[in-house]
Amino acid sequence: MSAQSFVRWMIPSLFAYGLLQCILRFLQAQNIVLPIMLSSGLTALLHLLGCWVFTYKTGLGYKGAALSVSVSYWFNLLLLLLYVCYSHSCKETWTGFSREAFSGLLGFLKLGIPSTFMVCLQNWQFELLLLLSGFLSNPDLQTSLMSISQNTSSLVYVIPLGVSAAISTRVSNELGSGNPKAAKLAVFVASSTIVAEGLVVGLVLISFRKIWGQIYSQESQVEKAVASMMPWIALSHFFDGFQCVLLGTIRGCGRQKIGALVCLCSYYAVGIPASILLGFVLHKGVKGLWIGNICAIFVQDLVLIIFTILTDWEKQTTKANERMQNDAKPSNTDFPDPSYWICNIQAYKCSSSVSLSFE
Repeated sequence: MSAQSFVRWMIPSLFAYGLLQCILRFLQAQNIVLPIMLSSGLTALLHLLGCWVFTYKTGLGYKGAALSVSVSYWFNLLLLLLYVCYSHSCKETWTGFSREAFSGLLGFLKLGIPSTFMVCLQNWQFELLLLLSGFLSNPDLQTSLMSISQNTSSLVYVIPLGVSAAISTRVSNELGSGNPKAAKLAVFVASSTIVAEGLVVGLVLISFRKIWGQIYSQESQVEKAVASMMPWIALSHFFDGFQCVLLGTIRGCGRQKIGALVCLCSYYAVGIPASILLGFVLHKGVKGLWIGNICAIFVQDLVLIIFTILTDWEKQTTKANERMQNDAKPSNTDFPDPSYWICNIQAYKCSSSVSLSFE
C-alpha cells in the first residue's frame, strides 16, 4: 500500500518530465548545453531542501518525498521554458506556438514511438529483476540487495547517459550537414571515452565495495552482500555504458526501430531467461539475476557493434539530405513545421543542420 501511494504522488512528475525532455532535445539540437547544466544543478540543490521540507516538515513522510520530485521537475521545466522564451540564442528557432506545430506530428511519432520502446524495454527489465528477487529465499535481504545494486547502477549510469545524448546529437548534426566521416569519428571518440570511463568507475566501485553497503544499511549481512555484488555491478556498468553510446548512435541515425528490436531480443529473449536460470535453477540468488542481466547487455553490445561497423555512413548522409529536401516548407511563417525547424536549427545558427532520418 505504501508503494502504491508513493507512485500516485509521483504522477504529477510524469507530465513535467515529458515536457522537460522535449525542451532538452530542442536545446541540445542547437548545441545549447550550458543552460541545461545550470538549471539542472540549481534544481538539484533546491531538491535537497525541498525533499527535506516536504518529507519532514510537512509530516507527509514518503509522500512528501514523492511530491518533492514532482516539484523539482516542474521547477526545472519552468527555468528552461523561461530561457527558451527570453534567450537571444533561441529567438530564431522559437518564435511562438501555433497550430502549424502539429503538421509534423506523424514524423515525430515514427521516431518517438520506437524510442519510447527502447527506453521502456530497458527500464521494465530492470524492474522485473527487482520483482523476481522477491521470490528468492530470504526475500527481505534479496530485495534489499537488488534495490541497492540497481540504485548504485543508476547512479553511475548517468555518466554514459550524458555521453549517449551527446553522440546522438553529434551524429545527427554531422549527417544532416553532409559529414559522414565526422559522424563516424564522433562514434569512435565517444566509444573510446566511455571505455575509459567504464574502467575508472569500475575500479572505484570495486575499491569502495567494503564500505559502500554502509551507506544504505548498518546490518553486517547486507554490507557483506553488497560488497560481493560490487564487482558484478562494475562489470555491468562497463558493458552498459558501451551499449548506451551505441544506442545513442542508433538514435542519431534515425534507426530507432532497430534499437527497439535489439533491446527486446537481448533483454527478454536472453537476459530474463538467463536470470531465471542462474537465480532460481542454479540458486545463485541476486547475483545470478544480475549476471543474467550482464548476459543481455553483452549480447546487445555485440549486436550493436556489428550494426555500427556495417553502417554505410554515406548512405545515412544521403537519407538525411533526402529527408531535409522532402520536408514541406512551412506555410505559416510565425512558426515553422517542427520537422522543418528541427532539420534546420543549425542552419539558423550558421552551423550544421540536424537530421531526422527515418528507417
